[in-house]
Amino acid sequence: MSAFVDDLTASVDSYLALQHSLGYQFRKQVGSLQTFLRYVRSTHARGPLSQALALECVMASGPAPYGKAIRYAVIGRFAQYHADFDPRTEPFDSRVLPTSRAIPPPRILSEEQLRSLMAASERLSAKQLLRGRTIAIVIGLLASTGLRSGEAVRLDRSDVDLTSGVLEVRKTKFRKDRLVPVHPTTLTALRDYTRHRDLAFPIPKTTAFFISTRGTRLSKAALYYGFQQARALARINEHAAKALRPHDLRHRFAVTRLAEWHRAEIEVQSMLPLLATYLGHARYSYTAYYITATSELLSLAAASAFGSGGAA
Repeated sequence: MSAFVDDLTASVDSYLALQHSLGYQFRKQVGSLQTFLRYVRSTHARGPLSQALALECVMASGPAPYGKAIRYAVIGRFAQYHADFDPRTEPFDSRVLPTSRAIPPPRILSEEQLRSLMAASERLSAKQLLRGRTIAIVIGLLASTGLRSGEAVRLDRSDVDLTSGVLEVRKTKFRKDRLVPVHPTTLTALRDYTRHRDLAFPIPKTTAFFISTRGTRLSKAALYYGFQQARALARINEHAAKALRPHDLRHRFAVTRLAEWHRAEIEVQSMLPLLATYLGHARYSYTAYYITATSELLSLAAASAFGSGGAA
């Protein structure tokens, strides 16, 4: 390998180590930078790192146009870091492959729609009642706590305190564990699910709190498939520009909470740190997104008679 490839590889390694030390998992970015390194090696590029070299790599790889733009942006941000070690590194023009695109806003379910979705979940299987109950309770938990779907399926039995009503959420997006208190109605629903689960599998096969019909941990894929089926049964997605996702329930929780504070005439900005901590956001600006990017949805939510954070 050339000295350029050796230096570039070392620079990528140190860049990724820095990002991980700051709490970012950086999984997709790792893939983009590894693809870039493989391209540099295969073409025997001799440097320096340039916009042209990045574009050659991006255009030779497989992603769709938006994916190419994202990969180009990832390499561009790395180039800014690498320039500190190699002043020959050329600056990138972000306008060459712009990453902006029209993204439909998240779907914010009404209280009636949420109940319909959970009721449809219960009907997913007449022969395997536990499957429907599991999907329904996870949907309710996402709506009432704003958990990420991955955080919910990773919950172990030891993470759910059925006495105090506190969840210990581990392995979060930013590698920060947090405690999440739940509403009394949510706690009641979790206790009820526990009884059905333990009747179905008196001898646990896993430490997981939410289980599949085989007694193993409920996978994220199984949750998404069940969610998709329940969505179809509830006829929620008809004529929608964007399919409802489990993650939309996290948006619903945040918007609903903001709406409650708005109606109570509480200064929303002052409450963002509290909401950010509850949601597990690394920065308050991430939480502010729910005000700036969903202002119309916030108005819609404020006009509805929501409960204290969603159904259980």
